[in-house]
Amino acid sequence: MAPKRAITTHEPVVKRKASLVVSLLPSLSPLVDRNKEIPKPKQKSEAIKKETQVWFDFIKSVNVGINIKILNAISRVPNTFSINLKLNIIKEQSKSKISNNLNLKINKDWLFGYFSYEKKSKWNHIQQNKHLPFNCHDLCFFIPQKIWLLKSNKLTALYFSDDNSEDDFNSILNQKNVFKDLKISNGINSRITKSEYLNNASKIKNHILRGDIYEVNYCFEYYAEDVNLNSSNLFYKLNKLTKSPFSAYFNIDGINLICTSPERFLKKINNDLISQPMKGTMERKSMKTFDMQEAKILKKNPKEFSENVMITDLVRNDISRIAEKGSVVVDEQCGVYPFNHVYQMISTVKAKCKRDITNLDIIDACFPMGSMTGAPKQRAMEIINKYEASQRGIYSGAVGYFNPNGDFDFNVVIRSIIYDLKSKYLSFHVGSAITAKSNLENEFDECELKAQTIKKVFGI
Repeated sequence: MAPKRAITTHEPVVKRKASLVVSLLPSLSPLVDRNKEIPKPKQKSEAIKKETQVWFDFIKSVNVGINIKILNAISRVPNTFSINLKLNIIKEQSKSKISNNLNLKINKDWLFGYFSYEKKSKWNHIQQNKHLPFNCHDLCFFIPQKIWLLKSNKLTALYFSDDNSEDDFNSILNQKNVFKDLKISNGINSRITKSEYLNNASKIKNHILRGDIYEVNYCFEYYAEDVNLNSSNLFYKLNKLTKSPFSAYFNIDGINLICTSPERFLKKINNDLISQPMKGTMERKSMKTFDMQEAKILKKNPKEFSENVMITDLVRNDISRIAEKGSVVVDEQCGVYPFNHVYQMISTVKAKCKRDITNLDIIDACFPMGSMTGAPKQRAMEIINKYEASQRGIYSGAVGYFNPNGDFDFNVVIRSIIYDLKSKYLSFHVGSAITAKSNLENEFDECELKAQTIKKVFGI
């Protein structure tokens, strides 16, 4: 289907089909009741003109080899499984009631897409000469033709044309999903051995002990070659296994992201900013109940606690650069939250951004997230580039959206699989924070625990 409108750059734009599902439901939910009718959908508002100009100026300002793609099409909805996961309530209703639940709204433009980790590295003139298994754009966004918002049993469709919504809705309900076992015949390999990990982690720790750095998030890649699988099937199964609050799925130019992230990078509502750095991990013994004693053990662990505090302080510093004076507060420090297989320590930093600041200024000040770099950020990124065996690509970047009101919400791309449909290459990264108090054997075990969650979906 033809897109509503493309964003043009000084470089030729390649037309591609793209699809994206972002399951940031806590942040999407308020939008369901806030949508307003726009009499003339093709009319470009002043706000949209301004935002488009911001993007154009941003693209023109890039002169350090940033790989940018703005896509201009989105495929129809039937293959997006985030809708299917929660449609059972609507599905049981009679056809006559469908119209009451499928609220049609006309909306202004949204932007969906991602920032890769290497985007900021190039801006900071950190040379990237490591292995990158697939062609990953540093920045990639598109304007969707249709958006579906889900809250409880209410599905809202935002359309940019007079397309028949009833047909689309029925096509979703009538599709038959066949979920087959996901098998990888050649197995999943690690980019580095355990001994290599321990050797590099030891060198990183020496940097910390002599005062070069306080903390580094050291990561490595698992991969599989010659893999044939259905990526939407994989997303469905992994999302069902992890039940993560910031899951996302997209297929752009054959690059499939299957993301089951538990972490928010940055959210903006009006001039309110929220960041929720996640640092501090412990294996969860009981999967059915929240064990208060286990939670206390994690919070009292001096290494895990200091890990979170350092990164929370880094986030406060990042946000303060674009925030109103005196508005930065830590709303919650080191809260312990249960996820499937692990407990995670999460802090919440809030602030009010300056009125004259742009969205890209905000993201530039805070990206990449401190939880995936370390502190201080610039030096941590240099050490990451020195010791990690491959580029991160989309991993530890951010996926999310800008809405027509100028608000946005982005996750942290962790607990994620990237699958290249063309090369049949499958990749995922794991990592942990190295500090002065790190037991390196334990850090490796933490990485293995995170990898095991993903391997489980393949029956490994």
